[in-house]
This record gives sequence, C-alpha cells and structure tokens, in this order.
Amino acid sequence: MSEAATITRDHADTEGREIVLSAQDVTVEFSGKRVLDQLSLDVYRGEILGFVGASGAGKSVLLRAILGLNRKQNGTIRLFGIDVDKATEAERLKLDMRIGVLFQHGALFSALTVMENVQVPMREYLDLPRPLMNELAMLKIELVGLPRDAAAKFPSQLSGGMIKRAALARALALDPEIVFLDEPTSGLDPIGAADFDELVAKLRDTMGLTVYMVTHDLDSLFSVCDRVAVLGRGKVLVEGTIDDMLASEEPWVKSYFRGKRARQLDLTARA
Repeated sequence: MSEAATITRDHADTEGREIVLSAQDVTVEFSGKRVLDQLSLDVYRGEILGFVGASGAGKSVLLRAILGLNRKQNGTIRLFGIDVDKATEAERLKLDMRIGVLFQHGALFSALTVMENVQVPMREYLDLPRPLMNELAMLKIELVGLPRDAAAKFPSQLSGGMIKRAALARALALDPEIVFLDEPTSGLDPIGAADFDELVAKLRDTMGLTVYMVTHDLDSLFSVCDRVAVLGRGKVLVEGTIDDMLASEEPWVKSYFRGKRARQLDLTARA
C-alpha cells in the first residue's frame, strides 16, 4: 500500500465491527444544487444495509460517488480502509476486484448472452482460458438460481426476475467482498421480490458478503436488512435497526415506517 493511501484511522467501531465502507463528510453538487451535504455513513462487514430515502433524495448519487461515477466536492470515501481518491492505479484495480455492482434495471449488455454478460468482469480483470471462464460463469449462473439453459439466452429473452438474477451473477463474477445493489427488486412482482430478497440473504450467509442495498421496498427492509440508513436533507437522518426506525420521531421516517402498509408488514414479520 502506498504512503498516500495509508489508513489514517482505526477501521472498526467501538463495538469492534470492521468498517468495510466509510463515507465521511461527503458533499456532491450538480449545477450549484447541493444533493449530499457532508454526509457520513459506515457499512460493516457481513451486514445487509438498506439505504432508503424519498425519490430524488440522492440515494443513487451517493452510490455513484462511492463507485467513482459521480464527482464529489468534499469528503472522504474509504473502501477496506483505503482512501479511494489517494489510491494508486494498482490499488484501485484491486479495490475494483473486491466489489460487485447490480445496477438499476440490471443494465445487461443486450447484444451479449447471459454467459457473456457474466464473463465481462472476468475479461476485464483476469486472464483466463475460455473453458475456465465458461465453467466459472456457469457456476455463478446456477448460484443465483437460474437454469443452465439461461446461459445461452439474450436479455430480451428473459423475464424481469431472470434479468435481475443474471445481473447479480455478473456482480458476483469475481467473488467480491461487498456488493452494491441499486433498487434490486424494482419492477418485480411481490413473489419475485421476496424470492430475490431470500437469495440475497442466502448469498450473504454462504459467501460472507457485505451488502449495500439502495431500495424503497419496505418488504426488503423488514425481511432481510440488518440495519437501515435513511437519507434526507442531504444527510443520513437516522440509522439503525427496524426497531430504531419504528421508534423514530423524524417526520419522514415516521410516515414511511409507521404508515398503514408498514404496520401491516411489521405485524406479518413478527407473527
């Protein structure tokens, strides 16, 4: 690790939990409009964090800033203790191989088959013979619950749920330590969304993943998230467990988590 990218603080909280992702005082503006205003958030190893907020609040903006797709005006983002702005090219390459991303709507390449889509990260970062790449891609396809014959299909031949699973298989192609999911259940029917949530929880447990999930889906928040962070006014308004959300008196949080539908979900989850 270079001197510039040396860890400058202990990357564990007071309870000893390892901090995999740390965003500190992050500010992002577009055309003079401040979307994120000195936002701070930590994500711990092995947890499923649900990141929620009103439409347009900046959930995807923070995700894109973490991934380096949006320029921030201020603040520090560290992945695995490394300041991403000060990382060398070699360090940045290693960081990229430790993360996986499922973009909203899947973002599969329409001209590539499912297998070829899953192999994109392998081609980008690894030098593997084709037979081995085919074998590894098939393993990921089966891991996310897709049938083997889906490997030869194009995105246009897949259902919405299959597209999400294929995109997740691509996100897992390099066996990442943390995966970023942007609205993973958006557009799915309730049964399909519940199945996807169950899959994410199973993969977290079996692969030891850390999951950062941008979502507006109350079912996901209640059923699979260990912790929830609520974005509002450019900052994290509240963070904690579902019980913490239900106890919050923050107006938007109270309306979102203690509204009629939320109460029904809570009763079902606790039955």
